[in-house]
Amino acid sequence: MGKKSRILLFAAYLAMLCYFLFFAESMGRTFSERQYHYNLLPFKEITRFWKYRHSLGFMSVALNLAGNVLAFLPFGTFLPGIFVRCRRFFLTTLLSFEFSLCVEVIQLIWKVGSFDVDDILLNTLGGMIGYIIFYVYYRFRHPGTKDKG
Repeated sequence: MGKKSRILLFAAYLAMLCYFLFFAESMGRTFSERQYHYNLLPFKEITRFWKYRHSLGFMSVALNLAGNVLAFLPFGTFLPGIFVRCRRFFLTTLLSFEFSLCVEVIQLIWKVGSFDVDDILLNTLGGMIGYIIFYVYYRFRHPGTKDKG
């Protein structure tokens, strides 16, 4: 796949991600005069979702925990596929963290979700796993290249 195709797919992914994170009413993203919602304690919401998984239901837990990881997998795979400089694990991880932090701050300011430090952790983990998927694929396709990660 050419670089232009990867850029186009990445742009489409970012547009879809932004829609679901900021505008999808099915995800509870409505503009309102509601209170600010935020969690600044690491692992608080992750623990809560896991502890009450039986009463919350599988879909709710999967959407929150696995969904936050899966949503950022493409971010971690597209970046190093488009930008050679991002073929470093630390840089892709940092950019995943920064992008997730921006998303959470925008959700807080616009009141279309909640600022949750656990979402940042899960999103960053998704970006990291996405990078690992890219790295394994890249090493398989280009076995003689020098390691950049």
